[in-house]
Amino acid sequence: MIELVGISKRYMLGGVEYPALDDVSLSIKRNEFLALTGASGSGKSTMMNIIGCLDSPTSGRYSLDGEEVAGLDEPGRGRDVVDRE
Repeated sequence: MIELVGISKRYMLGGVEYPALDDVSLSIKRNEFLALTGASGSGKSTMMNIIGCLDSPTSGRYSLDGEEVAGLDEPGRGRDVVDRE
C-alpha cells in the first residue's frame, strides 16, 4: 500500500519559494489502479517523482507497505514494490 499524508513540495528559485504540492493525502491499495490527471504545472510529475523515490517531499509522510520511506536506505528505496510481497 502507498500512503501519502500531508505531502508538500516547495522549490526555491531566485530566492522565491514556489509550491508544487500543498498538503496532499492519498492512499493506494495493492492491485488498485488510478489515473493522475490535471492541468500543466499542477504537480503531477512532482507527485510521481515522490512516489517513485526520485525526489523527497518538503513536508509530510510517505509510507510504502507500512514502512516510512524517509527511513529507508538507498537500496531499500530502490526495491520494486513486487519484491515486497
